[in-house]
Amino acid sequence: MTIDHIETAIIGAGQAGLATAYHLQRRGRPCLIVDSNARVGDNWHCHWDSLRLYSPAGSDGLPGLPFPGSRWSYPTKDQVADYLASYAERFELPVRTCAHVEQVQASNGKYLLRLGAEQLVADNVVVATGTFGRTPSIPEFALDLDPSIRQLHSSEYRRPTQLKPGPVLVVGASHSGTDIAYEVAATHPTILAGRDPGQLPVRLDHWSARLFWPVFLFLGRHVITRRTPIGRHAMEEIRFHGGPMLRVKRADLQARGVDRVLNRVTGIADGRPVLDNDRIVEVANVVWCTGFRQVFDWIDLPIFDDNGWPREIRGVVAEAPGLFFCGLAFQYAFSSMLLPGVGRDAEYVARRIDARVGRSRALAAVG
Repeated sequence: MTIDHIETAIIGAGQAGLATAYHLQRRGRPCLIVDSNARVGDNWHCHWDSLRLYSPAGSDGLPGLPFPGSRWSYPTKDQVADYLASYAERFELPVRTCAHVEQVQASNGKYLLRLGAEQLVADNVVVATGTFGRTPSIPEFALDLDPSIRQLHSSEYRRPTQLKPGPVLVVGASHSGTDIAYEVAATHPTILAGRDPGQLPVRLDHWSARLFWPVFLFLGRHVITRRTPIGRHAMEEIRFHGGPMLRVKRADLQARGVDRVLNRVTGIADGRPVLDNDRIVEVANVVWCTGFRQVFDWIDLPIFDDNGWPREIRGVVAEAPGLFFCGLAFQYAFSSMLLPGVGRDAEYVARRIDARVGRSRALAAVG
């Protein structure tokens, strides 16, 4: 068994992990990023083919490296993946790929990370595994659907050709659900079920978005935060109910012939989905756009609330000194879940790590 020691271990080589490593590097603090994927950026490659960012390229750069391309273009998911890979290469960030962390536990004032036969001992750990985790949230009654119905979670959906001929039920009407429903409606009769979460008041590809975006970014960074009542309310909505419709609007769904129902899917009858108005939906496909569950059962520490979210403030876990998070939804503000906001959160976490290391060294010198 190999046991290595590192001052700071960062779990996850997405935008949050890379930005945290960048800021630690700038402060002269050594770190190691470990990621279960084969390549940096693979967490973006796995999304559906047509996905584009909802923020313009001019605002999507991580600290120290602008996002390439036209300032007002909306990058594809593959362009984001390529950018992250080039970011890690540009700053020579230490990334170990194909390294799946199976367990994190406290050990003699440090943290022990188990990666199969290998172990890492770290003074600090930054969990940067994603905004909402990667465990699909699918209702248990989905197991009772007729086996002839093809089921996909949004994390499995890539393109309409995955679906069988016949009607499609898309469950969940946040931005991913509306995007997917709009796309599949071009080739399949489509029903979109779920509450209306609201919609962005402007079209992202319209010139007016250039006027709206700076205002939206300011609000998302400085007003809709965990420090304000409106921000705390928004945090509950985003974390537990999903965000508003962004690119696709209600009018787009209507124009494409999507059957938009505001009812929830509450169960199964004779192998078919049932809405809360007792309507039985005859479909050949179901796409669950029902989000993800935070599952941190591999972190063997009592720091999580009843909903599975870590008890942290701006990524700092007071109950476990040296343990940090970066990349959580509403880690500080609405912008925390966007590329334009993750750099500020990463800088704050890196600063707290640097201060902690400094205090530890000062105490060691006095001792």
